Amino acid sequence: MQTAYDITQNKTAAASGLKAAVQILDKWRASGEQGEAILRVSHSTYARARRGDLAEIKLDSDQLTRISYLLNIHAALRMIFDNPMNLYGFVNMINHNPYFNGRTPLEIMGSGDFAALYETFKRIDSLRGGQW
Repeated sequence: MQTAYDITQNKTAAASGLKAAVQILDKWRASGEQGEAILRVSHSTYARARRGDLAEIKLDSDQLTRISYLLNIHAALRMIFDNPMNLYGFVNMINHNPYFNGRTPLEIMGSGDFAALYETFKRIDSLRGGQW
């Protein structure tokens, strides 16, 4: 059984994850609509996360999983790239590899489709070549 402490800790972790994800999306130059679609959150929730006003934010397991994939994409890019231009610009670069077919990773993730987020994560994660 979860205690009040566990629930508070989980809410705090979820809010922190959402805030970090929104900050990364801002650095990736994602539009608000793309960010909202990728994280599957409402416009008001996204705006509140941008402001850091995360009191009473409730996220479901799908949203938490999306945040996790986004944070893991960022972690993989940090392992691959040393400079901020590539770290934050990679997702906006046209990619001609299979699956991307001339689209940017952000364009694909911005569809809001969970499978698109997962497939993008999988392909970016594979670039690090077992560096974990």
